[in-house]
Amino acid sequence: MFQPTRHDGSGPLLLPEYGHFIGGEWIAGTSGETIAQNNPATGQVLARIQAGSAADAHRAAEAARSAFPAWSRSSASRRQELLLEIARRVRARAADFALIESLNNGKTFAEAKAFDIPHAIAQFEYFAGAAYSLHGETQDYPDAINLVHREAIGVCAQIIPWNVPLLMAAMKLAPALAAGNTVVLKPAELVCLSVLEFIREVADILPAGVINVLTGYGASVGEALVTHPAVRKVSFTGSVGTARRVLSYAAHNIIPQTMELGGKSAHIICQGADLAAAAESTVMSTVFNKGEVCLAGSRVFVQRSVKDEFLEEVVRITKGIRIGNPQAEGTQLGALASRAQFDKVVGYLTLAREEGASVLTGGDVARGAIFDGGFFVQPTILGNVTNEMRVAREEIFGPVTCVIDWADENEMVRQANDTTYGLAGGIWTKDLTQAHRLARSLETGVIWVNRYFNLQAGIPLGGCKQSGYGREFAYDILRDYTTTKSVVINLQEGKLGVFE
Repeated sequence: MFQPTRHDGSGPLLLPEYGHFIGGEWIAGTSGETIAQNNPATGQVLARIQAGSAADAHRAAEAARSAFPAWSRSSASRRQELLLEIARRVRARAADFALIESLNNGKTFAEAKAFDIPHAIAQFEYFAGAAYSLHGETQDYPDAINLVHREAIGVCAQIIPWNVPLLMAAMKLAPALAAGNTVVLKPAELVCLSVLEFIREVADILPAGVINVLTGYGASVGEALVTHPAVRKVSFTGSVGTARRVLSYAAHNIIPQTMELGGKSAHIICQGADLAAAAESTVMSTVFNKGEVCLAGSRVFVQRSVKDEFLEEVVRITKGIRIGNPQAEGTQLGALASRAQFDKVVGYLTLAREEGASVLTGGDVARGAIFDGGFFVQPTILGNVTNEMRVAREEIFGPVTCVIDWADENEMVRQANDTTYGLAGGIWTKDLTQAHRLARSLETGVIWVNRYFNLQAGIPLGGCKQSGYGREFAYDILRDYTTTKSVVINLQEGKLGVFE
């Protein structure tokens, strides 16, 4: 087992084995089985986690239920201070958390430190401020006054994926805690060490049972967790297939859900745009987190009149991407997160050729001794793609971008919207009217104009169609973590006289 050290050299970065975190304690799973957490760049085992069972899920839900009454009645200042202290502790160990993400997920250390960790910190700080903003309202009538209380919804089951685990945990935990809820967090079994080490870092300041972390395979714990009678809300980020199962579980007790699912987003390049910046943005979207990003602009629609100039720059930049050890300085593309994801992406590269797409650059696994034992794929730009091809319709979730040219704007918009997804999109143009026209026409939850992945705390993120529903990353999500209660006070004394 590989034993990395903390960034400052003060001791081991990780424990050899992590338990579930339930009711303020680290406990072993009832199954007695564990799951290896690997470094996808080398194949080395980093640590082991518990393979949870239904019994573990029930225990976690009960712990959250027991903690809910006190936490839901805590003051806004108490919740705010907790979230701010969490942010302080993550910031103090930012390099450690970035290193864990890089080791366990395969993303570059530089990217994790510059993006994942700062955005995770920002979520706790943003929702710390929001704790004071949750309040009810009054409605006045001639003979009555209605008090609308906004209250925490209860125990929340939160299920997160493996691509940005710590950031995803922050996006779920921060608003739920700010609203006064308690949580059972279920991270992905493939990549979750950053989440577990994060909990270990803040465990001493968490009231027992307010946050519980349950690890294991979704098939073993998912149904037991979501159908538990204590659970009043489920928030899920992941694949459409898994979402359908989670929705069926949530139907058991008729509880609300927030779903953030896949994407096949259109990245539109218009003539007259800053082509150099658009090309850079296209390559960034291709290699950012190795393409394992639901928001990725993986369908590039480039206007035919500038296609050649644009693609020349895209190919030039892509060919210069430095692939290698994710922890090494200067590496720009690391390893895919797992063997399953590696095989999936390689399969799509084969399919692209079979469908008639041309490989403008990349299109293969990364070869050489430094890549032995890891899941490395070359960044790939596919040309001659049509919107009917599977590579243009299905989420590849790897460093692969499809290029489709266009001449007629209306037809391009039709194709951009001709997808089961509706998560994100990008537009490059210097024509302000065209930017607004296209933005209004695209069926998607977020659109970036003249800079893709322009994420800011407070921007509502979420999709439509099979990309899910609900908005995270912003104040909007607090409405999903609360419920209202109307208290109607009668102001008219005496009987109504209806029986006289």
